[in-house]
Formats: sequence, structure tokens, C-alpha cells
Amino acid sequence: MKVLVIGGGGREHAIIKALKKDGRVSKIYAAPGNGGIKIDAECVPVKATDIAGMTGFAENNSIDYVVVAPDDPLALGMVDALKEKGVRCFGPDKKAARLESSKVFSKNLMKKYNIPTAKYEIFTNSDDACNYIKSDSVVFPIVIKADGLALGKGVIIADNQTQAIDAVFSIMMEKRFGNSGSSIVIEEYLKGPEVTVLAFTDGKTIVPLVSSMDHKTVFDDNKGPNTGGMGAIAPNPHYSDEIAKECEKKIFLPTIRAMQQEGCPFKGCLYFGLMLTDKGPMVIEYNCRFGDPETQAVLPLLQTSLLEIMESVTDETLDSAKIVFSDEKSVCVILASAGYPGNFKTGFPINGLDNIKDVTIYHSGTSNEDNDKLFLTKGGRVLGITAKSSTLELALQKAYKAAEEINFEGKHYRKDIGRY
Repeated sequence: MKVLVIGGGGREHAIIKALKKDGRVSKIYAAPGNGGIKIDAECVPVKATDIAGMTGFAENNSIDYVVVAPDDPLALGMVDALKEKGVRCFGPDKKAARLESSKVFSKNLMKKYNIPTAKYEIFTNSDDACNYIKSDSVVFPIVIKADGLALGKGVIIADNQTQAIDAVFSIMMEKRFGNSGSSIVIEEYLKGPEVTVLAFTDGKTIVPLVSSMDHKTVFDDNKGPNTGGMGAIAPNPHYSDEIAKECEKKIFLPTIRAMQQEGCPFKGCLYFGLMLTDKGPMVIEYNCRFGDPETQAVLPLLQTSLLEIMESVTDETLDSAKIVFSDEKSVCVILASAGYPGNFKTGFPINGLDNIKDVTIYHSGTSNEDNDKLFLTKGGRVLGITAKSSTLELALQKAYKAAEEINFEGKHYRKDIGRY
């Protein structure tokens, strides 16, 4: 089989490495891929959002299966376009991808179908939003979210009225996240441990993967601005079997049924961002694809063929799939560029990669145009260092040892992944 994976980050590298384990896969293409993905796949210079270019490539190269990994092409209808051309693919169509591409859609869906989530209000006018913030009904801190996609950074937690008004001005007036901020959601701040659960679903059956814990802020002790994610561990120590059963009953199955009822069944990988509050588990957000860096921590624990699972999602036969995970612990530590998620410089040589053993290195933002053996930094998040072992402590030791041995100018990483 010839497989095309759309995207060019660490998540896509993890998906490609997992797909390679299936003996039926004869060739993997990545579009656009990155410097490190070239080790495992042939990179194609087609933008992830170029629908015509991507469908044309799939047709011209007789691609048997396409995995649409990032949120942008899903929201634009990449799956719809591939299906129209008769190309088998993995991922939700445009209507189902609204679960992530519109916070307004997802919050209203949860309200309608009684899926537990934070109380919220929706605003399309900045003055109305500011008047609400000044009202007595608001208890700080509050959470302000851009309606649309914002690279995982469209959420601002405001501790007081001034911060909240500044956030509204930044999102709605200054267009910090472009048109994604035309509407905003203002919701109550939830407290408790955060859990990510990725789940395969064919629109009828849902199979949760091993839980994980993402570390969003750029600095240790949850300080600094939100990023796309600075590391993850799997499984999440806060997510007990009892909580898992409650989530399946009150959140996972109701979400799948709600999407069916709305006439937009969800097929693909559905990401549940959960908060374990004192009132029970609640949904913080849905993502309509594999999370990054959670995927880099979770997929190494998968013992079943990823391609087989994905095909069972496409064929709506997930109910008969046998999905097995290792009982090991896994950790992914992200090495980032200094200044990320703000302004950062790239183009620095990465040293020490050849000496690393017993860990998996996922390339997120690297290039190697000049010399196949020399990788350069090319993004905010540069590498994902993933290790697994019988205990979390041993996995952390292996990952951090490798993180110390790999060097590039401005290297930054959190030292407390898995510590809370």
C-alpha cells in the first residue's frame, strides 16, 4: 500500500513511524513533511491546506490511503475533497470537524445534549463582551476563547477585569488570531487535573486510547504563555478506571451520538480535553485529530497496527477491531527554540542526535536541505524526545538524559514534565 500523511510536525512523524510497522505499507509520502520526517517518508512540497494540490497528488500517484492529521485541512474540507475523488482516507469531514474549528458549535452541542462542560456565554460584539465582563455575574479567573482555530494558542485565562478586557480587545479588535476571533466564548474557569483522551471512532463505535497529560505552558510550574504543548506523559496518573467509565457514559458516547443526531457523524480520531473537577469530569475542548505532543507519548504504546485501526474507522467496522496497548509508561519532552511561543530565531545546527539510544526522536520543526546528516532548527517546537519504560520515573530519566545530550543554540525545555 502507498500511504500519504498530510502535515509536517512531530505528530505526523509519530503517525508515520507507527504506520511503518505494518508490513503492507510499501511507501509513505508526507506532505509537506519536514527535515526529520525525510528519514521515514518521502516528503512532497505540497502545503497541508492545498486541497487541489493534495487531491491531485493522491490521484496522480495512485495513493491507496490518506491520513489527514492537522486541524486546518480538516476544517477546510480536505477529507470531503479526497472522498469525492474516490480516495480512501482517515479523518472527519468538514461538518464534523466543526467540533474543533468552532468553539461556539461545540459549546452549543454540549449544552443541547447535556454533556458536562463549563458554563459559558458567546459574543460577536466586543462591547457586549466587555459589559458582560464588568457585570456582577462574572467570577474571576475566567477563560476567553477565540471561536476558530489558533494553533492551540487561542485561549486566554484572565485573572481580573483589566486582563479580560485586554484579551477581548486583542482577540476581537486587534485580530490577534485573525478571523478566528470574530466570535468569542467566555466561560467559567474550571479547577482540577487535566486529562487528554484520544479516541478512535467510526461514527458509531468509540475506542479510547491510553490517557495522557499535556503540559501547555512554556515554563516550569505552569508559568508563562500557552504553547502548542511542551511535553506529555501517558497514561495520566489522575485518570482511574472509575473515572474512565464515567467519561465513557457521560461524555464519550453522548458526544458520538450527538454528532449522529446533528447529521454530521464523526469519523477519525477525536481528542477529548477534560478537567477532573470536584463536580466530576468536564469537557474543556474537543480537537478533531490526534493531539501534539500527546500522540508522541501515546502511539509508542500501541501494539496493534495503526493502519488496520484507521481502515476499520473508514470502513465503519471499528466494533470488530482488536486494539491492544502496552502497559508501559511513556513520556515526551519537547525541545523548543528560545522565545517560543513568541518570536524565535531558526537555522541553528542540531548536534548530538547520532549518539541517542533507547529513545525515539520525533522531528517537529527541523530542516536538512544542505546536508542529509546535518539538521537545522526550523520551528518553535523543534524535537520531541520520547522514552518508555516499566515506570514513569525510568521513562523520565531516559528522556531527560537524551534532552541534555542534544544541543542547538537557544534550546529550551521544561524540566518538570510528568511532575504534577
